[in-house]
Parts: sequence; C-alpha cells; structure tokens
Amino acid sequence: MNYLIFSLGILLVSFCLTFLVQTEKQKRFLSCGGVIAGSVLGIIPALQVLTSGIPSRVTSLASPIPGLEVSLGLDPLSAFFLVGIYGLSGLVGIYSWGYLKDRRRLLRTAPFFPLLVATMATVVAARDGFFFLIAWEVMSLASFFLVTAEHENKEVRHAGWIYLVATHLATAFLMAFFTLLYKKTGTFSFEAFSQIGAVSPTLASLLFVLALVGFGTKAGIFPLHVWLPYAHPAAPSYISALMSGVMIKTGIYGILRALTFLGVPPLWWGELLVGLGILSAVLGVTYALIQHDLKQLLAYSSVENIGIIVTGIGLGLIGLSRNQPTLTLLGFGGSLFHVWNHAIFKGLLFLGAGNVVRVVHSRAIDQLGGLFKNMPFTGATFFIASAAICGLPPLNGFISEWLIYVGFLKGVTWSFGPSLFFSIAGIIGIAFSGGLAIACFTKVVGVVFLGEPRSEQAAIPYEVSRLILAPMVVLAFLCLAFGLYPQIIWSAVFFTVKSLLPYGAIAEQNRILTSLSSINVIFWFGLVFFLALGLLTQLIVGKRPIRRAVTWDCGYASPTQRMQYSASSFVESLGVFFAPLLKPQTDLKKPAGLFPQPGSFAEQAEDLAERRLFRPLFKRTDQSFLFVRKMQQGKIQAYLALIFVTILALLLWEVWFGI
Repeated sequence: MNYLIFSLGILLVSFCLTFLVQTEKQKRFLSCGGVIAGSVLGIIPALQVLTSGIPSRVTSLASPIPGLEVSLGLDPLSAFFLVGIYGLSGLVGIYSWGYLKDRRRLLRTAPFFPLLVATMATVVAARDGFFFLIAWEVMSLASFFLVTAEHENKEVRHAGWIYLVATHLATAFLMAFFTLLYKKTGTFSFEAFSQIGAVSPTLASLLFVLALVGFGTKAGIFPLHVWLPYAHPAAPSYISALMSGVMIKTGIYGILRALTFLGVPPLWWGELLVGLGILSAVLGVTYALIQHDLKQLLAYSSVENIGIIVTGIGLGLIGLSRNQPTLTLLGFGGSLFHVWNHAIFKGLLFLGAGNVVRVVHSRAIDQLGGLFKNMPFTGATFFIASAAICGLPPLNGFISEWLIYVGFLKGVTWSFGPSLFFSIAGIIGIAFSGGLAIACFTKVVGVVFLGEPRSEQAAIPYEVSRLILAPMVVLAFLCLAFGLYPQIIWSAVFFTVKSLLPYGAIAEQNRILTSLSSINVIFWFGLVFFLALGLLTQLIVGKRPIRRAVTWDCGYASPTQRMQYSASSFVESLGVFFAPLLKPQTDLKKPAGLFPQPGSFAEQAEDLAERRLFRPLFKRTDQSFLFVRKMQQGKIQAYLALIFVTILALLLWEVWFGI
C-alpha cells in the first residue's frame, strides 16, 4: 500500500506545483512527468495483488474532517481496474508530453491531468463510502475542467454544461445509495456493507437501481450516455483517450462493487443488464456509423463497447442467480477482459485521432483522406486498433467477445423462459453490433487514411514526433499480444471474478484455459501461414518490374478526390435502413437557375435518448419549476428563507423516515 500512497502523493504534489510554475516547459514537465512517475509507482501494488490473488490490508490515514475515514485497500477487483487506470495513464502521460508542446491554450488546464489520475485511482481504492463520494466528485470536477480547456468555443462550453449536469445528477443517485447503506449498517465502511447480510428484496432492488443509474451514467449506458458524445469530442485528445479508456470504467467498477454489497441477485437484475447492454451496443454503433466527426464517432463507439461489457455482467448475474458457475465465469470474465481491451484499443484510437487533429486541424471525416502516405505509423496503429475494436482475430477484442458469446451459447442450452430469450437476444445483439462495427471502422480507415486528400489541410500532413508515437506502438503491440496469447491476463481476470463469486469455479477455469490454448494455437498457425504466404509471394513476384497506371475511372478523363466515397455515401444504404429509428434531418440545396451556385447536402440524426427522453423531461421540469425563478429577486431575506425551509424539510424527513 505504501507504493499506492506514494503514487497518490506524487500526483497531488504535481497538481499543486503545476499551478505555481509559469513556463510551458515547466508545466509539461510537472503535469506529464508527475503522471508518468505516479503511474509507475501505483501499478506495482496492483500487479502484486493480481498475481498473488491476496488482497492488501486496508490502510487508514488521518482525516482533517470529522466523520471522514480516509481508508484505502486493494482487493483483486480494485487492483484489476487500477492496473488499467495506471497503465493507460502512464502511456498517455508520455504521449501528452509531446502532444502539449507549443499548445499554450491546453496547458492552462494541465494541472488537472494528474488530479484526474489521482482521483480515478482513489475511487477504485477507497474503502469508505463518504471518502469514495468525495473522490468521485473531485474526479468529475477535474475532468470537467479538462473537457472545457478550450472554453472560448461555444460548443465546448455547451459540452461542459451537459457533462456537469449529467455527472451531478448521477452523484445524487449515489448519495441516496450510500445513505441507505449507512442507515442499514451505521457506518460508511465497505467492509460493513459487504457483511450486511440478508436485506429485503425491495430494499436490495432499490439499491441496485440507484447504483445502476448513478454508476451507469458515468459508464455511458444507454439511455444515460447523452453527455458522452458531447464531452469526448470537446476534450483534448489525450484526455478523451483517458476518459473513454478508463474514466468511464469507474462506472463499471462501481456497478460491480455495489453488487458485492447486495448478496445473491434475483434473475431480473441480470436480464435487465443484458437488455440494456444489447440496446447500448446496437444503438451506440448505429449512431457511430452515421457520424461525420471523427472523435464523436469514437465516442459513440464507446457506448457500444460499454454495452458489450454490461451484457457480460448481465450474463454473469444470470449465472449467479441460476447457480451456474460456467455462465458466471464466462459472463464476468468476458466483461472484465473487455474492460482492459477497450482501454487499450480505444485509448489508441483517440490518440490516433489526436495526431490527425494536431496535424490537419480538423475532425471532419469528409475533409480528410490519404493520410496514410505521410502518417504511416499513425495510420498503421489506428488500423490495428480498428481491427481490434471490431473483434477481428487474432487481436484482443476477439477474445473477450468470444468468451461472452460462448457464455450465451451455453445459456441457450441451460436456460428456459425469459432467460432463454435473453440468451438468444445476447448472441444476436453482439453479433449485429459487431457487423455494424466492421462497417463503421471500414468507413473511418478508408475515408480518413486511404484514397486522396479531400482538402488542402489534408494534403500537407506530416508524421508526429517519436515521443508521441512511442506509446501508440506499445498499445498496438498489446492489442496483438493479448489476442495471440490471452492466457497472459486470464489468470488476473480469473482472480478478479473469483473474488466476486460465492463459490469456487476451478473446474470451469481449467476448461476455459484449455479453450484459450486451442485458440492460441489456431491464431499462431494462421499468423505463421499468412507470413509464409507473404514471404513466398514476395520471393516469386518481388523482383518483377512494377507497372504503374491510372486507376480505371469510368470514362472520366480527369478523376478528382470529389469522386471518392465520402463518409455519407459509404453508409447511405445503412442510413436508409435505419432511417425509421434515427429519423435523420437533411439539408439539401440543389444547384438551380442558369448560373447556379454550388449545391450542398448535410444530414444529421439527433440522439434518440436526447430526442425522446431527456429533452421533453427537462422541458417539463423547467415549466414545473418556473415559480422558483420568481423567487430570484436579489433579496437576501428571500434566499435565507429558502435555506431555512429546506433545512426544516430535511429535518422533518429525518424524523419521519429516519433516513
């Protein structure tokens, strides 16, 4: 635990000192260097817990606030998420050292970078509900300041506002969750929560729903994801990588941690999560498919992947309620495996998008094109991450999705009634979202990196520095390594799942290891086969002269880049298929008259949750509380009276309901 405490100390000192220094070089050194040093130190105890399977003892520190217990501890669940947080943060720290060079505007919020890493680590290591909520809230505020780094932009301010409202609404649900647990145990200690024993089914279900809404909003589960497509594009790319790669996973950690407090789950909890997961996966990738903004597309893709993770957790809960260890291990195991996988390839994708934005100064997919020629390393690593996120073998995304698939297939064999329906729906939903993901990332790679440049900015790109590329190469290597040899991390996944189970699952662990070994052999055989085939082809045709000619152009003598597939035309047929669901709004200006002006076509699809749920909800709420605005008269007496009435209402609530 000493390493973890030193790590948090370094990050907090880095946060404070970065505020004090003035020069750009000093700010980069303190913020990025602090994150790198803190991550290297902090990952050591997490790896020790995961390799040994033995939790570290809880350490309590002196608290300056009465009633607040600053206690930290690492069990396999905390350690598993901590490795992801510190692993990606360390690499992003190296990337940002190069990325922030000559970026004075972004350096204004650089102090919040180490603070965000420190609070994420504290959230998963906290062992007290009150302390957890403070870390959670500071994490949200630190990320808010980082999201609004370029607040001069109106869209960035709007994104920051939506994120702030969403995260505080989520915190309100979490406060209710921990208050009810405190009422039941008389303490905020996680140890006491986990020994709460049998609670009434109604209270357990209420706690589950509160945790699902509170943590699910941070995770980005549909329909609670509405902040995510705004915040990720608005934030600097290295922060987007961190937020999408690991910060939203603190929501997944919260759901799993809450489940350890609530005993054996009823069947409907698992079925609800499977339903929400499928909805998130399918709708997330559908909205990603029609996006024209590179970072917004990646943000919606995160909703899809969170859906896959939640579907796996739902499968694990169904296994727990049915007392089926194999379903539980495959569901939770596939879900946790995907947590790390998504941190790796989504972090890499956002870093690649950051390179594109830094060089071309545009996120509009239709203004890019042909970048692979001058940015080969960025293009190659982006391509590997795209293949991995589509679940294509032999990369890491395939392994985690395969585990969940096998779980649902076994669920079909053993289930009946509604569980059978959800097992079949899980197979179809993940397969359908996987197919759409392939179409989505084929569009991105094809339109952004292949073909010819579609704008003057895209025509003169250059490759970024080696310092920026180095962490991306490491992430691309991990995509391949975890796919070719998944046993590397399966033991860590197993220790974590075992800590969540009320029974042993050794027999199932051995069967899954045997299956992974079989996949391992097939992947290596396929890799060696294709490498040999490529080598043979090179030996046979490599020495022949290469004849270059103009591509067949359908009779057009002077083909231009405007004749290439654009982002819109690539997905037009899919857009038509999903039009009843997406209800896209088109803006078409046709050339008209004898001397026509240039025409234009634009299409936008508003988010279903925002269009049908949150906008009407906030509109009605606004209308219902109009009387509150009338109380804003600038009179201090009126405000004091309002505070008095609120305190009185809370006291009466405490007296009557005892909460």
